[in-house]
Amino acid sequence: MPAVSNIKEKVKKVFSDEQAEVINEIVDIVNETVKVKDFNELKEIVRDIAVAQKELAEAQKRTEQRVEELAEAQKRTEEELKELIKEHQKTREQIGGLSGTVGYYLEDLSYPSLPIVLKEDIGLEVEGYLERRFIEYPDGGEDEINIFGKGRIEGKQLYIVGEAKSQIGKKDVELFVKVLKRVKEYFGKDILPVMVCYMIHPKVEKYIKEKHPEIFVY
Repeated sequence: MPAVSNIKEKVKKVFSDEQAEVINEIVDIVNETVKVKDFNELKEIVRDIAVAQKELAEAQKRTEQRVEELAEAQKRTEEELKELIKEHQKTREQIGGLSGTVGYYLEDLSYPSLPIVLKEDIGLEVEGYLERRFIEYPDGGEDEINIFGKGRIEGKQLYIVGEAKSQIGKKDVELFVKVLKRVKEYFGKDILPVMVCYMIHPKVEKYIKEKHPEIFVY
């Protein structure tokens, strides 16, 4: 039957080998058992299946294209994020440099003024002058002391160890306490700890008074 042959050829072109084999077996069975009218209906069904498969393939192609576009967009976003991180790092470095400059300015202001304030507040007499100093320890470690000097209270000598920052936080206080411990162990004498700043939050000031009342804050 020529119509059946044509259908089989079309099925082979449209479907995979396994699919075509199954459909063609159905065609053979139908060719032997159904009437012409029923066979024509079967041809319409096969045609509809072919059209649906074609539409599915096109939809899949569009989906794959969209996935590629999304991948490219994600790649561009990641590159832009990397640039943003670099710019943020530069900004932090600039701010850090500015903070360091402010800290040095505070140190320079404290050298002549602290001896006067400490004498008025606690009767401490500064011996010589205050300065910035690096202390190197026997284990190879070192600390940079923003404000360093010697003084006496009622004849007792002690070391003045100070930290200068634009703004003091709890973390700064705890780091300073660790420095004080190392300096005291190294010199073997009492320490007068001083922190100088432009601004301090009331909570941090309260924290110092409660946890480290030995620290003078100006």
